[in-house]
Amino acid sequence: MQILGIIPARYASTRFPAKALVDIGGKSMIQRVYEQSSKATHLSQIIVATDDERILDHVHQFGGKAVMTSENHQSGTDRCFEALQKTGGNYDYVINIQGDEPFISPEPINSLAKVLDGTIELATLVKVIDSQDILCNVNVPKAVLNKRQEVLYFSRQTIPYLRGVEPENWLDSHTFYKHIGIYAYRVDVLEAITKLEVSSLEKAESLEQLRWLENGYSIKAVVTSDDSHGVDTPDDLDRVTRKFLS
Repeated sequence: MQILGIIPARYASTRFPAKALVDIGGKSMIQRVYEQSSKATHLSQIIVATDDERILDHVHQFGGKAVMTSENHQSGTDRCFEALQKTGGNYDYVINIQGDEPFISPEPINSLAKVLDGTIELATLVKVIDSQDILCNVNVPKAVLNKRQEVLYFSRQTIPYLRGVEPENWLDSHTFYKHIGIYAYRVDVLEAITKLEVSSLEKAESLEQLRWLENGYSIKAVVTSDDSHGVDTPDDLDRVTRKFLS
């Protein structure tokens, strides 16, 4: 399988403007994401998809590959499709790698890539929840899987609800999954989902992936032991820097 890794990187951010270029121990965030992703042995190529010349020039300066994309994309998925078109090449799948995880491990990227056999339409990562705080945090999307390890539904709420079990005992009574937001798209499916209208479930939960489920696409779930360490705010940056560089 020919798999293109794409790292969407916008310049503007409500909570952390220009975070792609912020210095983290002598390297920018986007350089760290790029270098970590480059260690994934199952990717055929990696590019950054940006909307800003400063990020484009910076990626070229450290030897990376990047393409300019529109400022008007509403999601990383839409930006990935434009980047795929501009990159060219005969790819079977695209993997969307979050541009705000400077210490991402290559292993979950490889784990996701390994299941892509041509029949898989979409795939993503999930991790078993082992914390009551995470279980009850509405800012952390959860996933429910079927017997074929496909996602039945994503929600910000704790799902499923365990009737007859006290909430503090839920983790001892059932396996719950946290969604890790790295996506793989078969290229024909990527094109198709960028043409879909925003769905009612997507609006309700503010989760883009529900649009795909609501339109009948299947999403394969790959269970990983690696957690996500995204940087949305300067406080997040301090936290991950202390964790990985101290």
